[in-house]
Amino acid sequence: MKDMPKVLFILGPTGAGKSSLAVDLALKFNGEIISADSVQIFKEFNIGSAKVTEEEKKGVVHYGIDIISPKETFSVYDYINYTKIKIGEILAKGKLPIIVGGTGLYVKSLIEGYNFGDTERHDDFRAMLEKDLEEKGKEYLFNKLKSLDPVLASKIDKNNPVRLIRALEIATFGSKQTKKSCDYDFKILAVCMDRQELYTKLNARVDKMIKDGLIEEVKNLKNKYGEQSQPMKAIGYKEVLLYLNGSLSKKETIELIKQHTRNYAKRQLTFLRGLENVTYIDNLDKEKALITAINEVEEWMKK
Repeated sequence: MKDMPKVLFILGPTGAGKSSLAVDLALKFNGEIISADSVQIFKEFNIGSAKVTEEEKKGVVHYGIDIISPKETFSVYDYINYTKIKIGEILAKGKLPIIVGGTGLYVKSLIEGYNFGDTERHDDFRAMLEKDLEEKGKEYLFNKLKSLDPVLASKIDKNNPVRLIRALEIATFGSKQTKKSCDYDFKILAVCMDRQELYTKLNARVDKMIKDGLIEEVKNLKNKYGEQSQPMKAIGYKEVLLYLNGSLSKKETIELIKQHTRNYAKRQLTFLRGLENVTYIDNLDKEKALITAINEVEEWMKK
């Protein structure tokens, strides 16, 4: 596949060390990084999304972080269009594009070559659905989707209102979304570690987020953007909202964030098992993991 542009994917569950490994590989192979995280795209949502710091970037250029206001929405369609442009820009500079993140739908759409064509947004229709969501709830929208397109409904998280509304838009108006051959010669490295070690690390990370001011961050964002902004539905933010609204104690909130984070990591691992040609990198020993990853990428670059 020498005639196809090469794109490296660094995937894995949350907290496994994807960002750090990606930066080291970018430094080794003259790469630039594009985030595949559906929360980090939003400005000001920092602590709860575990955004990579300037120090952690080590001078490597990162895209897909802090690109839109929390007042806006951002769909898979938007992500694919944005990322394809950035991949082209990185390749034009003679550098290696490296996609890093854990949002499965973003990754799957890139790897499987989905083409979203000229899919339009229908703002009036969306406004009507948002009103239905507020007055009648998610179950009503999901049942509506099932009646329109049972197959699409079976693939949608019915508890995610953003995806529900987008799916209803596609089911109602149609979509030029098609599956075609992928435009890239891609290599997938999946960062992993012993599950119990990962869970221990995730629990500690949540404790650090609380210590670093997650509750204050959510309070400020709630006052500024309200509770209905898209990133407020993310893990860490939605639980703190419950605390701020008096539904949970602080201790219950922390434990719920930990539980939801572990569950999310489990879903990400399940997603990885559904992909083909994945090379797993055990990141418990970071030095050994980097050597293994470098060897894998070097062999791939020769092909």
